[in-house]
Amino acid sequence: MMSDSQNRIMMIFSIITRGKAKKYMEGLNQNGIGFHTQANAIGTAPSEMMDIFGLGTNDKDIVISFAPEAIIDNYIIKMTSGLGMSYEYGGLMMCIKLSAISRLTSELVNRASKENNENGGKKKVKSGQKHQLILVSVNQGYTDAVMETARGAGAMGGTVLRARLADSGVMEQLDEVAVQQEREIITIFAPSGTAAKIMEEINRVHGVLSEANGTVMAIPVDKAYKI
Repeated sequence: MMSDSQNRIMMIFSIITRGKAKKYMEGLNQNGIGFHTQANAIGTAPSEMMDIFGLGTNDKDIVISFAPEAIIDNYIIKMTSGLGMSYEYGGLMMCIKLSAISRLTSELVNRASKENNENGGKKKVKSGQKHQLILVSVNQGYTDAVMETARGAGAMGGTVLRARLADSGVMEQLDEVAVQQEREIITIFAPSGTAAKIMEEINRVHGVLSEANGTVMAIPVDKAYKI
């Protein structure tokens, strides 16, 4: 029987090569990890850096999935035990602990995971939260400038999602804020020791009162793996 901590729902945030999401999600489903959301994105890493890390093309898919911690632990053990690590998806998988989730969603995720993986919860993967997933929301057209600042502070690269401001009513009341409806969300994966400097520099150069109108936040990453 799984403990409360093993039943705790975690999120997997994956950035993979465009076109490989379907196969990737099928593999997750087979291991009891479901409830996927997929989005298109664009990588910002220079081509030479991508070659070094084997990250494929700049066209990316983002896949967000949910499952109990024990199921994810078992999947990681299987994936990292020799033959499982093929790096065929040209990207990165990050495991993130959630501070809250609705009870119904949690029950549905646990039920689906139990049906797909009866052996969940027997092994534990050591965690450390040594990395951060930095999220930067900026006006459209400022991604290159933000990434130049981020690289100057130690970032290796990022991934960009196109977005739209859902409700700018409050922001529009502030004359000094150059907010736009069209936004870009930049995700940057960085070691915790470097993340603070990256965030400080982005906020200093491209913060809310700048033309980029940038907002910066970070999420602790429990585990991260090249996939």
